[in-house]
Amino acid sequence: MYKLYGNIRTRTMRTLWILEELELSYTLIQADPRSPEVRAVSPLGKVPVLETSEGMIYDSVAQMTYLSDKHGGFTHPAGTYARGRQDGFTNTINETFDAVLWDFAKHSFVLPEQHRVEAVKPSLKWQFLQYSNVMADLLGDHPFLMGDDPVVPDILLAHCCSWALGRGFDVHERLHRHMKTMRARPAFRRAMTHD
Repeated sequence: MYKLYGNIRTRTMRTLWILEELELSYTLIQADPRSPEVRAVSPLGKVPVLETSEGMIYDSVAQMTYLSDKHGGFTHPAGTYARGRQDGFTNTINETFDAVLWDFAKHSFVLPEQHRVEAVKPSLKWQFLQYSNVMADLLGDHPFLMGDDPVVPDILLAHCCSWALGRGFDVHERLHRHMKTMRARPAFRRAMTHD
C-alpha cells in the first residue's frame, strides 16, 4: 500500500517504525538524500518520502501523524484534550531535540566545509541537555509520555535520544530508559532489519 524512500540511518527510521507498529504493508526503496531516486519523487531531495495512494508526504513527523490517524493506532483522536497534549509533545520534541540535533549535523557534515562552525557545537550540546532535563521531568515515572501506552511522540523522542547518544550528547537517565524500552519493542526490531 505504501512506498517509503530512505534508509534507517536517517529520519526514515521513524516512519519505518510506525509502519511496523501499525502492521501496515509497505515497500522500502533504499535511497540516500539528494539521490536520483529521491529527487524523482521529491523536489526537496530529502528523506524520508512516503508515497500514498493520494500523493507524496515529505516529512517524517507528518508521515507518522498521517499513518497513525489514518489507521487508528499509536495516537489519540483528533480534537481531544489527549491529542492536544500529544501534539504538544510532538511539536516540542521536534522544535528542541530534533532542531538542535539537525543543527549539530549541519555543522558536522551537511553544510559545505567553509560554512561549518565548530565553535557552535558545545552550545548545541548544552541546549540539548537542558531540554533533556525538562523532558525527563515531564516524563516522570511513567513508561511513556502519555502514560501506559506509547504514541507518536514516543517514537520521535526515542529516535532523537538514540541520535544524540550516537553523537556524544548527554541524555537524562529517564530518557535513556525510555529509549531502551521503546527500542525493545518488536516493531523497532523489525524496522531495523532494513539495514
